Amino acid sequence: MRRPLTVIQLLPALSSGGVERSTIEIAQALVDAGHRAIVVSAGGRLVPALEATGARHVTLDIGAKSFRVLRHVRTLRRLFADTGADIVHARSRLPAWIGWWALRGMPGARRPHFVTTMHGLNSPSRYSAIMARGERVICVSDTVRDYLLQHYPATPRARLRVIPRGIDPAQFPATPHPDAAARADVAAHWPALGGNGPLLLLPGRGTRLKGHHDAIALLADLRTGGLDARLWMPGAREPGREAYLEELTRAADDAGCADALAMTAPTDAIAHAYAASDLVLQLSRKPEAFGRTVLEALSCARPVVGWAHGGVGELLVQLQPEGAVPPFDRVALAHAARALVTRAPARAGTMPDTLRAMQEATLAVYDEFDDDN
Repeated sequence: MRRPLTVIQLLPALSSGGVERSTIEIAQALVDAGHRAIVVSAGGRLVPALEATGARHVTLDIGAKSFRVLRHVRTLRRLFADTGADIVHARSRLPAWIGWWALRGMPGARRPHFVTTMHGLNSPSRYSAIMARGERVICVSDTVRDYLLQHYPATPRARLRVIPRGIDPAQFPATPHPDAAARADVAAHWPALGGNGPLLLLPGRGTRLKGHHDAIALLADLRTGGLDARLWMPGAREPGREAYLEELTRAADDAGCADALAMTAPTDAIAHAYAASDLVLQLSRKPEAFGRTVLEALSCARPVVGWAHGGVGELLVQLQPEGAVPPFDRVALAHAARALVTRAPARAGTMPDTLRAMQEATLAVYDEFDDDN
């Protein structure tokens, strides 16, 4: 039986994003297993979701890029001591530094173990190197592990643990393909997405790195080739990104496909969006640490096509190799997309990277310290 642990996770804020989601998921797993979970951050809209797991939140702005953040070192050190923390788990660079300095000032016998998770492919630097200093360093993909060893080769390999991020398959159920009701619902909101041709889906925030221009070029190529393809890009429309949206609109006009395109605000019903689609795109221009979209779409029994680099390429090669396209090869992208939307409907396979697997593997890392004692 596991000894009850007190685990303190450190991150800048609890607003939105994959790091925040993983933090809450591990807090839930800790509480469910009879441990105590504490999260330190500046707060945000996800605090109620964290506290609903039974975890405790401590509001401390440990991600503020200011020298004033150093005053939190003593506060954290006192928190570690008062709670009898067993493990401090840092998920971001500045919180990791603040936590590390707090730990340095504690007596060795009372000092919690230090764990880090590398969620991203941060620019190599002394500042970023803190993420490789954990007694255990969790990497969210093989891509991240290889990147870490390339740029911080002195890191002992025995410290590294690859734990892919996971999804809950129940949140992304397989649906029949085509799903006429889901498509009709989407078309009722955005008429440009109607018709009988394939619906392409590119979810992602309104930034150039997400590959919106590549998606528009793909739409134009498929339509020129005789397919009545439509493209939905939820998340492309964001406050403060009006100039970028106008740029995308001009690109679609120039390509002659603006009437087959909908650029909308993010959707809270992403599983429904997958159900309505025929092909999901993952065209990030910069390699990503992990490709959660790939898992979500395949769980919903929808094929994915994407640039074969970073964590996205890693997952596509493993789970659906016909969707892995050499980065930025427009001709190959159109060829792969056409093949995927004209083949027999995809079936959902068994997802290897589930939420439960990620939670259990992380708790197993925490248990390793007990085994070492």
